[in-house]
Amino acid sequence: MPRGDKSSYTDKQKRKAQHIEEGYEHRGVSEDEAERRAWATVNKETGGGNKSGSGRGVKDTNVAAKKGGRIGGPRGGKAAARRPAAARSRSAKKAAATRKRHAAARSKSAKKTTAHRTGRKTAKRKSAR
Repeated sequence: MPRGDKSSYTDKQKRKAQHIEEGYEHRGVSEDEAERRAWATVNKETGGGNKSGSGRGVKDTNVAAKKGGRIGGPRGGKAAARRPAAARSRSAKKAAATRKRHAAARSKSAKKTTAHRTGRKTAKRKSAR
């Protein structure tokens, strides 16, 4: 089988690649590059040609479909896109500060727990002597 042969791909995979390719061409990507990207996406999602062999029936990952530079984060929708950049930035900074605060509180309580445990060990050692 020569390189680039698509005979081992299912009809669904071929349709998916065609649809992805059309999307890239619509955005101004050249035909060759659009085809290359489309098949790379299909391979990433489905693990290559699924027509025969032990890989049949393995579920698709759809990882590539969830990627992309969408405004508002990977799960952000229209509401996040409508918000001004300054508002999104404020939210991100607030979230980062909250994570930092929580991390500091966790490390503080971990230190307390460790000190408490260490104190018990030394007390046991002293009583054993």
